[in-house]
Amino acid sequence: MKKRSRRQFNTLIAGSGLTSFFNLSNKSSANNLKNKIIKRIIPSTNELIPIIGLGTSSSFKPSTLNKNILKNRKNVVEALLKGGGKLIDTAPSYGKSEKIIGQILKSSGIEDDFFIATKVRSNDYNKGIQEMKNSFIDLSQNTIDLIQVHNLVDTKNKLAVCREWRDEKKYRYIGVTHWLPKIQNNLISVMNSEKVDFVQFQYNIENREAEDRILPEAKDRGISTIINVPFGRGRLFDITKYTPLPQWAKEFCSSWAQFYLKYIISNEAVTCVIPATSKVENMKDNLKGGEGRLPSKKERLRMIRFLEEI
Repeated sequence: MKKRSRRQFNTLIAGSGLTSFFNLSNKSSANNLKNKIIKRIIPSTNELIPIIGLGTSSSFKPSTLNKNILKNRKNVVEALLKGGGKLIDTAPSYGKSEKIIGQILKSSGIEDDFFIATKVRSNDYNKGIQEMKNSFIDLSQNTIDLIQVHNLVDTKNKLAVCREWRDEKKYRYIGVTHWLPKIQNNLISVMNSEKVDFVQFQYNIENREAEDRILPEAKDRGISTIINVPFGRGRLFDITKYTPLPQWAKEFCSSWAQFYLKYIISNEAVTCVIPATSKVENMKDNLKGGEGRLPSKKERLRMIRFLEEI
């Protein structure tokens, strides 16, 4: 996709009448109060947050940008809110994700109903500062809920700045991320040496390394966890593509997406899971994975064995 400047992007929004698509109904906020989604506590403040959020690493950086795509992403965000979700995770490196989300928030009039998490990654100090400043503009926010040092790039220096900006009320929380399971020990080192509110990493029914160290460590230290790659970048759906959901699993879920999500959130150290999607129906289905009863320890083991035997 041809790179657009911020001015060109805003011109696309205004000049083609796209602002009419970004009018989230206030009913979305009201419906948010009626849903049954599970919420978990952020230990550093005791704030409650819905356990299912929205990731945007691939789904909100389309190869082309037009009226229909922007309308679609607005509908996904509206489905998140109506279904009881709140957290949207993005990053400057996710194409136009921050800009798209910013336009939706700016036009919704209900920005406070969302929990916005973004990141900083540049290894260069000055470029990193500029990246952080740009996020406020692109997301149309005066305060961003969570800033995360992306993939542990220049972690110590970046966290120092993030902490200063949090003290200035620019951020509410700070954290660190990495999506590769083999890097989780590095995340644990940061958790031991730096005071952070959140840690984000990969965890799913197939890649369960997090259960051994990082999840228990986060729980013991009172650090919130955000789980990325919950479906193994689609691999888990490939495994069960031709396999019906077992009858015993229907006692706590009604789709494979819910099956995979409920395995994750049945670990009490998990605070929020952020499956990425650009489809409204998938967003609704994911949110259902955050409702109802969770599988027991015995059922979790049965879930693992079932997949291993396919």
